[in-house]
Amino acid sequence: MEEVDPHELMTNGGLDEPAKFAAADYQCKPVPTPIEKDAQQILDEALASCQAAQDYWQKGELDQAIDALDQAYAMLLSIDSDNGGPGVLQAKEDLRFLISKRMLEIYTSRFTAATGNHNAIPLDMNKFVEAEIKLFTGREKNFFIASYQRSGQYRPQIVEALKEAGLPEELSWLPLIESGFKVKALSSARALGMWQFIASTGYKFGLSRDRYVDERMDPEKSTQAAIAYLKELHSMFGDWTTCLAAYNCGEGRVLRVIQRQNVNYLDNFWDLYQMLPRETARYVPRFLAALIIINDPAKYGMDLGVPYPPLEYETVSINKQVHLNHVASAIGVSKETLKELNPELRYQITPEKPYDLKVPPGKSSDLLASIDRISKYAFPQDAYVLHRIRRGETLSTIARKYGTSVSKIKRANSMHSTRIVAGKTLKVPIGRGYSAPAASQPVASTPAEHVVRRGDSLWNIAQRYGSTINDIKEANNLKTTTLSVGQKLTIPGKSQTNASGSRTYVVKRGDTPSTIARKHGMSLKQLLALNGLHMKSTIYPGQKILVK
Repeated sequence: MEEVDPHELMTNGGLDEPAKFAAADYQCKPVPTPIEKDAQQILDEALASCQAAQDYWQKGELDQAIDALDQAYAMLLSIDSDNGGPGVLQAKEDLRFLISKRMLEIYTSRFTAATGNHNAIPLDMNKFVEAEIKLFTGREKNFFIASYQRSGQYRPQIVEALKEAGLPEELSWLPLIESGFKVKALSSARALGMWQFIASTGYKFGLSRDRYVDERMDPEKSTQAAIAYLKELHSMFGDWTTCLAAYNCGEGRVLRVIQRQNVNYLDNFWDLYQMLPRETARYVPRFLAALIIINDPAKYGMDLGVPYPPLEYETVSINKQVHLNHVASAIGVSKETLKELNPELRYQITPEKPYDLKVPPGKSSDLLASIDRISKYAFPQDAYVLHRIRRGETLSTIARKYGTSVSKIKRANSMHSTRIVAGKTLKVPIGRGYSAPAASQPVASTPAEHVVRRGDSLWNIAQRYGSTINDIKEANNLKTTTLSVGQKLTIPGKSQTNASGSRTYVVKRGDTPSTIARKHGMSLKQLLALNGLHMKSTIYPGQKILVK
């Protein structure tokens, strides 16, 4: 769903033409304001009047909503622009734009939207609906049947919530065309969940999102948000088909299409059909087609099967960050069951604050009894390695080498492009598929010969052969660290006795050369010499080094 939210449009820096027209037509006299009121107090009162107008509008009391906006605008006119600071002037302008936008929307819905039945969705049959029926009973047949059966897990609660809100029960089938009743469905437009909310629209209707939780994936919370949005849209447009079009592409888009008709009436949604975006134009007949098939599946040769049973659970309030896998083991249920009951947990980890966890019926007492024994979970720290860029390398080749992605490297280094420079050092996140090379093994005393290649430096040559920069410089009578391609270097050998009595140690997260040396009763100097490392060498989890 695309959202055009007036609250967000306040900061766009300008008005569209209809909004300018609405603002220009106001001829309000300033409300007498007591001298003791400052500009901020007047702004607060004007904002409160805007909120009251919104409440009236949602209740369908349009005259009261317009009166409240008139009062808010008059309050703004009473503020002396010469006495307000930059913050007050900006707030005044933002609020003026909000009032103009609200007024435009109310007048548009009042004079161009049809008066529809709040409890009925007309099942029109035309060529557009017939085309969608053909798709559902043809190449999308398996999708339709699977979605219908999946609906049984969530639809009973949705129907109950719709009845309580006074909305048509047919709207309970909207998730079938939105997401196929998949609670983790993600669209190309980043709309998420069974009701397909984008982040900003979800936030507007009370769905929070943080590191651990995304409530767009919670069936109950997202259903309540969808109901609130649908009620607002119906109060704006009056008929359900136009309301559903706005649910798909945003109310602002539909309002603009209505305005372009240059008429003071709207017979029904089909007057708009050809002027809407193709996806939105298909959305309404697609929904109507789904209702028609479900009402009489045999007529269309569809055997829908039996819906899945509703999900049953108990809720337990816990004040501890835990992983669902650990909880599942503690209370004797499968990990998949807990994940299915708590889809809003982004990483199957509860937040650091109190959280209502859903568990199978009869398991709440088991969880309360074992919560103290369940270990507290902490996110593992990402492992990184410092990589010196060689000539000819790209972010893609570096990413493949370390089992990571270009986007992760860019994020770790705050990069805005993929351009890199040879000789610079990158912080590279290590991926799961990366197998760290073992530390250079002690070499025999026989010197080796190395031909310098493009991108080589004394540092990486020393690392490769388990030597040091100073030893290589001394062995080759080098005065500087500058090398040339094709240059031959003698790499001094290392005595085999250095490795006598040594064994391999695999580096763990949090290890440093100092802690590893202390752990094995060695000095840091001994550890570095044994592995051909130096004080600035980087070690990382999974790397094998020698210890005594």
